[in-house]
Amino acid sequence: MAGMTIAGLAREGGVGVETVRYYQRRGLLDTPDRPSGAGPSGGFRRYNADDVRRLRFIRSAQAAGFTLEQIGELLALDATDDRPRARQLASERIAALDAKIEELTRVRASLRQLARECGSGSKGPCPILTAFETD
Repeated sequence: MAGMTIAGLAREGGVGVETVRYYQRRGLLDTPDRPSGAGPSGGFRRYNADDVRRLRFIRSAQAAGFTLEQIGELLALDATDDRPRARQLASERIAALDAKIEELTRVRASLRQLARECGSGSKGPCPILTAFETD
């Protein structure tokens, strides 16, 4: 993995090149210097295994629902070993997930009820369709 181009980094991280560039603009990933001259690197920026780990961390944190701002803070906290703040961010994310789960559970129960009503065979419009009509 040593000395890979931005395309290689993107491939290893499971993202597109433009995503890598976006993370760089946001300050989440470093942009290595472009080597001068046409030496063995051909003037291309080179990335290493640490860059891949950081990119994968960003993607995993996003999958867990952290915002890019929170991810930036988590990355900065890693350098300071501020575990209380990292725990606080995780606790806030857990609370948000719990609220979303509660909301989705209510929505699922409502849809189940509508599906039962729709399957009851009564006359008139389907309750599922009428439930989503807005005035």
